[in-house]
Amino acid sequence: MPPLTPSGVEGPPRVTERVRPAAWKIGLLSALYFAQGLPFGFQSNALPLYLTELGLTMSEVGFARALALPWALKALWAPLVDRYGSARFGRRKSWIVPMQLLLAAACVVASLFPLSRETLVPFLICVLLMNVFAATQDIAVDGLAVDLLDKRELGAGNAAQVVGYKIGMLTGGALLVGLFAKGSWSSIFLSMAALCALVMTLVVFVKEPESKQPGGTASVSWPELVKRLKELLARPGVRWLLLAVATYKMGETLADAMFGAWMVRIHHVPKEQVAIWLGSWGIVASLAGSFAGGVVATRFRLKQAVLMTGALRLLPLIAQWAVVAGAALPTAEVIVPLTCAEHFFGGLLTTSMFALMMSSVDRRIGATHYTLLASVEVLGKAAPGLLSGVLVDAVGFQPVFGMSVLLSVLFLAVVPKLPTHFETQDGQPGLG
Repeated sequence: MPPLTPSGVEGPPRVTERVRPAAWKIGLLSALYFAQGLPFGFQSNALPLYLTELGLTMSEVGFARALALPWALKALWAPLVDRYGSARFGRRKSWIVPMQLLLAAACVVASLFPLSRETLVPFLICVLLMNVFAATQDIAVDGLAVDLLDKRELGAGNAAQVVGYKIGMLTGGALLVGLFAKGSWSSIFLSMAALCALVMTLVVFVKEPESKQPGGTASVSWPELVKRLKELLARPGVRWLLLAVATYKMGETLADAMFGAWMVRIHHVPKEQVAIWLGSWGIVASLAGSFAGGVVATRFRLKQAVLMTGALRLLPLIAQWAVVAGAALPTAEVIVPLTCAEHFFGGLLTTSMFALMMSSVDRRIGATHYTLLASVEVLGKAAPGLLSGVLVDAVGFQPVFGMSVLLSVLFLAVVPKLPTHFETQDGQPGLG
């Protein structure tokens, strides 16, 4: 509830001062999210192009996004990650280090299967396992972030996380692909494995600090965890929050899933060129947007930041629809500025939304609660991603990109329904 004035009358929502987190927090979280972004960048940016080149249908290319399903289902085992861990080694490190090791091992195994129709199934199984390990690590890393970042640090802290993750996506989805385009396929995944091992080595020698949050370092009992989750779902306005989290990326995901495939399939643009345009320029612009999003989340109330950045993100989606409809050819002069605009405003929105999500978290069950919100976000993106190819095969590219605009407009109608103030279990302000 908003604070009361001395007379007992409800006053205006309190504005929480936001500050820059310590450098070691920024570095630690950025490195961990970077490692998680490596395999996901390859899967989301490069793999669809390779599958399209193999001659798969758009439906099959779209269904390949099901490999990211562990990110949507991770809430099922998040309570285990939140509940168990070695206090001596580090509650979060007890999960982070083994998952990093397994992620590196999965990358090594993937390097043994050059992509072809004969080796496609075992290769995709390796990609699925990468997502299982990265998603499980993400639970612990999100819990670590909740433990370390106080309310005043959410804007800058979430910017660091998003930027680290997107640099990992840029590396795995574009830089390594471009670097080894003329060389060995296995070098892409061996390089990923080496980078994951490097991050793991750094984390091993970092002493996990004690959280300053109330109850942040102590695990809760199963009955208390269930009780707290029930209380969270009963909060006023929580359904609107869940709906906003589920829908904010739907339109963007629907468009992004097929934009590269549209250029390769319809205009025969080389996949390496598309990877540079979308995977390099796009993610660089997204990084800039994520940095700017940290500033926006610091200077504005989080609800206002989400509404403003969501409206800005709508503009390049409309332009993208126009290009697919034939307004311009997919040349570098057209695609690069358009891609940069979409990913910049998308980065603004992502950082603002993640800060909003973290602001509502009960810090005693930080990993579980934030993972639930993150799983809702992934599920919201999964549906349009999986169905994108089916829709293209059914109605064509142009109507699908029109749907992406419509979904983004509908999200803007949800944001005003969010509560203007959200009380967390520890009594600290949420969306203010």
